[in-house]
Amino acid sequence: MVNSENIITPDENGRFGDFGGRYVAETLMPPILELEAAYTDAKNDPDFLTELDSFFNHYVGRPSPLYYAERLTEFTKGAKIYFKRDELNHTGAHKINNCMGQILLAKRMGKTRIIAETGAGQHGVATATVAARFGLKCIIYMGATDIVRQKPNVFRMRLLGAEVRSVKSGTATLKDAMNEALRDWVTNVGDTFYCIGTVAGPHPYPAMVRDFQAIIGREAKKQILEREGRLPDALIACIGGGSNAMGLFHEFINEKSVRLIGVEAAGKGVESGLHAASLTGGSPGILHGNRTYLLQNKDGQITDAHSISAGLDYPGIGPEHAYLHDIGRAEYLSATDDEALHWFQECARLEGILPALEPSHAIPRTVEIAKEIGQGGIIIMNMCGRGDKDVFTIADALGEHISEGTEG
Repeated sequence: MVNSENIITPDENGRFGDFGGRYVAETLMPPILELEAAYTDAKNDPDFLTELDSFFNHYVGRPSPLYYAERLTEFTKGAKIYFKRDELNHTGAHKINNCMGQILLAKRMGKTRIIAETGAGQHGVATATVAARFGLKCIIYMGATDIVRQKPNVFRMRLLGAEVRSVKSGTATLKDAMNEALRDWVTNVGDTFYCIGTVAGPHPYPAMVRDFQAIIGREAKKQILEREGRLPDALIACIGGGSNAMGLFHEFINEKSVRLIGVEAAGKGVESGLHAASLTGGSPGILHGNRTYLLQNKDGQITDAHSISAGLDYPGIGPEHAYLHDIGRAEYLSATDDEALHWFQECARLEGILPALEPSHAIPRTVEIAKEIGQGGIIIMNMCGRGDKDVFTIADALGEHISEGTEG
């Protein structure tokens, strides 16, 4: 499970301990094995890596800044808080790191049709963006519920030339969008590349997506050593499927002095049953081609997830997170809708940064951990998305009605 560099890797069956694997229909095994072979070849090809780095630098806008949140730190009166500002990437989130890697892989494989699922729309926008850049047909599956609450991103995807297909089954959210994308892939394996947006799905996706997102942690490690001369005491990131967190954590897995803390969406409260905290309130099961922690009933049927954040509204978590949870290497906490809304506003007022609702969940736990560690400590929180896409959802939640001739 751990290679010579002490970085966790899945075994030959794609498992992180008891989690991961490939639980898919036989018709999907050939394209999955084709993808695994192509990725193994690509990640060992210096030309592929050089091309990816060039696009990271000149198209995505990397490296993203490591920003000292001075006023939030003063407000907290605890450890120094740094934001790894991946919301400043092109398209406004960390998602494009993975999409850029996967689109170059799709091009390398000769695929001409790109499909993806999306919840908050950030992965959909990023996929549509890179597909447009390379002139490839793009279809995005998105739950009807999420289409309503993420209208700006839906319009952005369409402007970029993507077809957005509304999914009305189930809860009409991210889980259901992923179901439809998998059905599409089975039907169109010849010319289609499925660009999964998080560290979930059948092997090799969890490790491959993590690898493309690991640029976040590599940059953060270098930046904090330059700024502070030492490693941070803790890393904190929100968790849906968990790609932004794995991207930040991966470079620090072997740094045992650094706490790794993921923050799930507690929705209306874990005790209410209306949440998306699969590690806090779930149990192991199988969904979307891998074994991991899921929200499910006693019969193993997936139960509905709830979060004000469309990007965290998923009833499972990436299998590597499940493994890190079980071996005790990472801690997993949660934050409610109300906490996320409150700290969205506080971050805007204190730092002049509108965080997406996803990283807004990480801020309240960051503040608590900063107080716990105390002055002299250092925390890095991944600001993985910006809040432009969420302003209408937040306005509705706060009862704000903006009309001509009004202020405040």
